[in-house]
Amino acid sequence: MQSHISKTACKSNLMKLRRVVVTGLGAITPIGNCVSQFWENLLKGVSGACPITLFDASKFKTRFACEVKDFDPESILEYKELRKYDRYSQFALYSAKEAIQDSKLDLENLDCDRAGVIFSTGIGGIGSYEHDMVEYLQNVEVPRFTPFFITRMIANIASGHISMQYNFRGPNFGVVSACATSTHAVGLAFDQIRLGRADVMITGGAEAPITVSGIGGFNAMRALSTKNDEYATASRPLSGSRDGFVLGEGAGCLILEEYEHAVKRGAKIYAEVAGVAASADAYHMTATHPDGLGATLVMKNALRDADLSVDDIDYINIHGTSTPVGDPSEIKAIKQVFGEHAWNLNISSSKSMTGHLMGATGAVESIVSILSVQNDVVPPTINHQDGDEDPEIDYSLNFTFNKAQKRVVRAAMSNTFGFGGQNASIIFKKFCP
Repeated sequence: MQSHISKTACKSNLMKLRRVVVTGLGAITPIGNCVSQFWENLLKGVSGACPITLFDASKFKTRFACEVKDFDPESILEYKELRKYDRYSQFALYSAKEAIQDSKLDLENLDCDRAGVIFSTGIGGIGSYEHDMVEYLQNVEVPRFTPFFITRMIANIASGHISMQYNFRGPNFGVVSACATSTHAVGLAFDQIRLGRADVMITGGAEAPITVSGIGGFNAMRALSTKNDEYATASRPLSGSRDGFVLGEGAGCLILEEYEHAVKRGAKIYAEVAGVAASADAYHMTATHPDGLGATLVMKNALRDADLSVDDIDYINIHGTSTPVGDPSEIKAIKQVFGEHAWNLNISSSKSMTGHLMGATGAVESIVSILSVQNDVVPPTINHQDGDEDPEIDYSLNFTFNKAQKRVVRAAMSNTFGFGGQNASIIFKKFCP
């Protein structure tokens, strides 16, 4: 028995991991309702912030957010079906539809037992929960709940809806790690394929937190910017006058595919997934570790998983939420991990344009990183003004302020950090057959 165990363990250790590539992208964001529009506005440095229209925010400390504009849920669902889906699930289905179409997967001949979905959210159906509880409290003598209350609200339901839409019967679940959620989702989908458990995965994240309780709750935490008179420039990562993040909504979706499977069908390949990692700060419920210990660990482990050196990375899409504590600690971590190469990097925060998309952040910023690798251009960090500096931040680094920069991007790293001290980092590199 002992000999058998040893041989099995040896065989397992020698198992070759499969290559994983990106063959489809989908997005709905505050600055674009498809990937091409989103990317165009990113490079232009367009702000997605606007006064809140989804509810009356006139009495709130924060009266603006980064809303999705001109969203038509009937483009994906019949009107009579809409009441069954929270706004976050609608965003998920919308982005998945674009990604599937973009991938040109032959769904009629695809082995759906080998195709799965890992699609996540940080908060879930907070809007549905809020709506139904208000109705209950207004009619407490005759308690009434819609039969869709639970299924609209739960955090795994978007993944289920997508699998049902496309008949994907492989691994299917959601994960929750606050703002790191969808990076963890993409990383887990990556693992399913490279470990041989699936050939194709739909993955990403969606969030619709711009609600009374969403704005009110984050206001109570003093997490949101209150620059109501400067809402278009309120999300200003790395600037000295930053005072909190701007809440956003939307979804990002990636189609991951095993390399040989993609090549065999002649798929368009955007980039290769190189490596992923997770860590914990083990420090505070909401604040990142001031010395960036968890961030340092997760970036080092992502590089190790990708079998890349620091010199191989050209761009980092930072978490960069525009909070007083979070931004400096991430920059400290980058300097710690990358050493002298930190000054050769382009660094930027797309949250300066999209706001903070919470559980959708990692997927949307993975798309940013992938398109940077494919197109050799880095989108900017907008809203920074000369002289608006933080003594805790080293401005000799290239933060790609206010204007996109062209450069060869061999590999890009995307960082996401969530409440609870949960960190995730993923690396995409140029595809080479």
